[in-house]
Amino acid sequence: HVQLVESGGGSVQPGGSLTLSCVTSEYNFGTCGMEWYRQAPGKERELVSTITNDGVIKYRGSVKGRFTAARDISRNTLYLQMNSLKTEDTAMYYCAAQAERSGLCLPYKLWGRGTQVTVS
Repeated sequence: HVQLVESGGGSVQPGGSLTLSCVTSEYNFGTCGMEWYRQAPGKERELVSTITNDGVIKYRGSVKGRFTAARDISRNTLYLQMNSLKTEDTAMYYCAAQAERSGLCLPYKLWGRGTQVTVS
């Protein structure tokens, strides 16, 4: 079955950097869109970045210029490079992938379990 596994979280001081990875398995990587979300304690989950099947990347306003998303299709891996981290970036970060079957993108997402990022 499809798995998404995030890693790379940790604790950093403000201004620091982290790179998150999301490795997929049993998934036709690159066929459908993928996303990074985050959820801070007591807050709703929010979209951080999207990458479409053809590689177009978008960011939420508060991370533009600081975060960079990328994918390596050969490694079935999605990345999120986070620079100039702020305390308000503290959250659990999740990778999500649009479900796919036989090359068709389905109208629901698959989720990883998340990786914690703490900036303090």
